[in-house]
Amino acid sequence: MSTYRPEGRPYYLYDFSIQGHRFHGSTRCSNKREADAFEKGERKRRAEELKEAAALGRQPLSFGDAATRYWEEVGQFAKTKVDIWRHIGWLQTEIGNTRRLSAINGSVVATLVAKRRAQTGRGDKPVTPATVNRTMEVLRSILMRASKVWDEPVAAIEWKRHRLKEPQERVRELRADEETALFKALRPDYHPIVRFALLTGCRLAECVDLRWEHVDWGGRQIWILGKGDKLAAIPLSPSVRKLLWPLREQHKEAVFTYEALRGRDKGERRPITYEGLKTVFTRDVKPAIPGYRFHDNRHTAATRVLRVSGNLKIAKELLRHSSITTTAKYAHVMQSDVMEAMEKAARSGASASTPDEIHDGADSEKKKA
Repeated sequence: MSTYRPEGRPYYLYDFSIQGHRFHGSTRCSNKREADAFEKGERKRRAEELKEAAALGRQPLSFGDAATRYWEEVGQFAKTKVDIWRHIGWLQTEIGNTRRLSAINGSVVATLVAKRRAQTGRGDKPVTPATVNRTMEVLRSILMRASKVWDEPVAAIEWKRHRLKEPQERVRELRADEETALFKALRPDYHPIVRFALLTGCRLAECVDLRWEHVDWGGRQIWILGKGDKLAAIPLSPSVRKLLWPLREQHKEAVFTYEALRGRDKGERRPITYEGLKTVFTRDVKPAIPGYRFHDNRHTAATRVLRVSGNLKIAKELLRHSSITTTAKYAHVMQSDVMEAMEKAARSGASASTPDEIHDGADSEKKKA
């Protein structure tokens, strides 16, 4: 083995050549046997790199280069670019920038999932399965783009096996007293965008990305670029029109803006941003209504429409779900209506006069009287 430890140095070094290419560096091992094992693995890895480079006619892409290229081509233009940037940074730290893209296999992904799950997030709370899945989704996107767009060899990975089970999304409806507290906690210039979300069920990104060119006053509809970059139209109802019409003069492009309170632009209207609105909700709304998220405005819109219509398909169209099974989680809203209808049917039906009729306490007291 070509490992040695120079005098006065704590670690063994390696130095070998393959096909005229010299490789040398530190093993970070102070034990000879461990250093030899490291050198053996390094030889194998370098030999695979050279073989892959010969087949490609160029050097194989490293994860660091792939991550940078993905950010420049895709990540920086995404609505969730801040989250993507954070996920890429974590992946680069754990995977290493020099590792070949083709060397990232199922075993590597399993290790990454375990490391991500073991971490803690804000307030020392464990990282949620959803956060772990989002991080791995960024890695999957990088590898998929490398394979499909850059013609780079990548390992076959069964991503479903590495996806953690996420708890079923809760359906949180804003109560009347909470709605009062919500708008009391918010600055007035943020009221329109929240009111719009409560009326239309639009997601946070869909609200902040809304531009005046998307509002068709004559056609009475609004064009929304939704999840998966799917373009869809939602009705411009009288209530929504009344909300948006006074905002036309505030900004020539963005529908929803806020007033700058400091700096050279003090008093001017600026477009509300994705991260800015998230910060406002975390800072102002959550202390007033613990656990309430901006996405809960979407749930509130759906449950209110479902409650007055009793039609699950209408709620599906409002939320722009591709399948009604996704909308079915709101079906509990109709349970009270079903119960009321059952009671009306029982009182009006022939069974009301049968001997085995069961009366509640109030009916019994009436009969005694």
